[in-house]
Amino acid sequence: MNEMMIMTMKFTCIGKGHGAPCFPAAREDWEKMRREPWLAQMCARIEKGDDELKHRLPVWTPHCAEFRDNHRAIADALRPLNRLMLDFDEKGHTDEIVNSLTPSPSPNGEGSEMTIGGLLVLLVEESVRRGTHVMVELPEGMDAETAQQLMAEATGFTPDAAVKDVSRCIYMVPEDHTKYVSEKLFSLTPDPSPNGEGSEYTQGKTPANKNQQPDTLLPSPFGEGQGVRLFKGIPYTSIIAEWWHRNGGEPAEGERNVKLHKLAVNLRAICDNRKDLLMQVMPRFGLSDVELRSVVDSACKEPPKGISKVMQQIVDALEIGISSDEIEDAEAAQAETGVKVNVKALPIGLKESLVGVPVSMHMPVLCGVMPICAAYADLVEVEYCDGNKHRLGLMSIIRGEQASNKSVVKNAIDIWKRQFDEEDALARKREEEWKERKKGRKANEKAPEDPHVLIRMVPVTVSCSTLLKRFKNSAGHTLYSFGEELDTLRKTNGAGSWSSKYDIYRLSFDNGEWGQDYNSDAAESGVVKVAYNWTMLGTNGAMRKCFKQDNIENGLSSRILVAEMPDASFSKMPKFGKRSAEDEARIQEAVSRLRSFSGLVDTPRLRKAIEQWCEEKRVEAAKDIDHVKDTYRKRAAVIGFRCGVIFHLLSGAKKESKACLDFALMMAEYCLSQQIKTFGEALQNQYVDAQDECQRYGANHSVFDQLAPVFTMDDLRALKRNFCGDSALRKIISRWYRDRWIDRIDKTHWGKVKTV
Repeated sequence: MNEMMIMTMKFTCIGKGHGAPCFPAAREDWEKMRREPWLAQMCARIEKGDDELKHRLPVWTPHCAEFRDNHRAIADALRPLNRLMLDFDEKGHTDEIVNSLTPSPSPNGEGSEMTIGGLLVLLVEESVRRGTHVMVELPEGMDAETAQQLMAEATGFTPDAAVKDVSRCIYMVPEDHTKYVSEKLFSLTPDPSPNGEGSEYTQGKTPANKNQQPDTLLPSPFGEGQGVRLFKGIPYTSIIAEWWHRNGGEPAEGERNVKLHKLAVNLRAICDNRKDLLMQVMPRFGLSDVELRSVVDSACKEPPKGISKVMQQIVDALEIGISSDEIEDAEAAQAETGVKVNVKALPIGLKESLVGVPVSMHMPVLCGVMPICAAYADLVEVEYCDGNKHRLGLMSIIRGEQASNKSVVKNAIDIWKRQFDEEDALARKREEEWKERKKGRKANEKAPEDPHVLIRMVPVTVSCSTLLKRFKNSAGHTLYSFGEELDTLRKTNGAGSWSSKYDIYRLSFDNGEWGQDYNSDAAESGVVKVAYNWTMLGTNGAMRKCFKQDNIENGLSSRILVAEMPDASFSKMPKFGKRSAEDEARIQEAVSRLRSFSGLVDTPRLRKAIEQWCEEKRVEAAKDIDHVKDTYRKRAAVIGFRCGVIFHLLSGAKKESKACLDFALMMAEYCLSQQIKTFGEALQNQYVDAQDECQRYGANHSVFDQLAPVFTMDDLRALKRNFCGDSALRKIISRWYRDRWIDRIDKTHWGKVKTV
């Protein structure tokens, strides 16, 4: 009981009316609870084997509408119901049981009711583990054993033989588990009172227990009733346990009151500053009611300013069911990368891609699937901030040392590429048949006509000639490659015609033209528009070998969405979950959704947000005289924008949501930081006239900020430590003057106009 919330089926009259048992919002609230996303997520994880999570599900009591003092026990049952919930543990029989339902005329002549074996059926649902629950109304005088026997005879399946008492609990299940529900489920007939005058509820009087507050299936964010109360479906006991874990453990001797006070101060925000609720959920550690009341009163002297950062992190983590170790890993990843993925806000497909993925690996997985998402939406055009039309060209590299679990990205992409694989398998079969016919023809026989098949999944080692052929047969579609080893790409692209592959990658980002011209019939010739997305996995060593001077300077590095796997040095083994069949089906639904879009998709809110971000980064780069940031910010903005478009398409919304804008800015920010981290030093070394210009200062220590209100060229030269040539310094001063950051005072002195 210490891990449950009890929700009794009390639909008492709490509003206007004639005093009859009623609650017009009861069904609405019941259905609302079952549509809660967190409930579906919890049940999906339980179905995959997370047994411990089952005890955190909300529950309800189908056999009793009220317990004295909300104490769920036979002796305290005040309003038992003449109903029985039959339990079939064996999976897979729900549909057969639903098909056994028989319509019968309603006694009042209004419509029909559904019965099985003569028993009125109120509810049929799949249990958390896909067994079956059938709730029936028991006829007067019928016992539970008889009803179970009738049900077995009518369906051919035997329900649980144990007779369930009135205090029985049933775990709440998501909406899609509900197969049939009767309106009568929500219409309770009260038991007559001993004096024959009807129930106190029918008379509109206060319940027998005057201190008991009427509760419903969804009365508030907190579970009203016996057992542990919940906040957003999370037991307070779990929140408090995580709080102790993150704050030095439970109080030791001599620090009890201090630690409990700090806990109460942080809990009060999610308790809406309710002292009565705090008194119920706070641990006591031997405190009396009076002593605990003193702690709570002290903590609630002033209204909370809002949920604390630590408490918000705890709630967010527990809401998506991650462990303490994962919380720490996530915080370390956030501190390292500066971004945090809001899983709850992700659209279909992206959310399921992160199921079972440790939090610290969320960004690598998202970056890994972005190019294939974009490849599926290859008939879409979007207008960028500068007015140019773009297609969704994306390339990503997921880097990490050996055994850094890069395969977590592959596992997600394997699901995303199924539709490509299935279609390509048919096309490749046609191509192989054509090759066999061509090979087996007689000397004087005409060669069979090339089938010009569309094959969109190509290996990263594909030759330029074959790649050109695939482009020519693509009918404007985008090709896609996934490579598990970046080093394989480096070795095959090192010489001869392979060397032009790097040019193809660069051109693909902007849908540019590429081709080759040969006299020989054996080699493919032609000029095509390049539409080619890919995802590569590789070690940091392979990255350094692939991206030497040429590929840094020619702009390829700025077109790559780089993601870094978390450092696995001396770390515990990560725990991976499994995606359910439903998760995989939703990814396929996301694929179909992306493929359904074509033509120009207008995203004005997204354009505005990305343009503003790009300008903010320009100002930062200008203040720091940071050429590297200035170079990479431009295409990081494009990459973030295209990721935002994918989010928007998957969401199915008419206009870009705030979550979409936040996602695009997060991807742009992450892309910029990773490009600078990965390629910045190499690019910095290529600036001949300013070898040290790319040092990154903190927000309060930029070159501009360090200058005095009035400064000279010598002052600026000293800050740059004489590494910057005078011509470069004059350009910097000219740009500052053009942006109205400074004014000329005299021939040698400049003055700051404003603080940027």
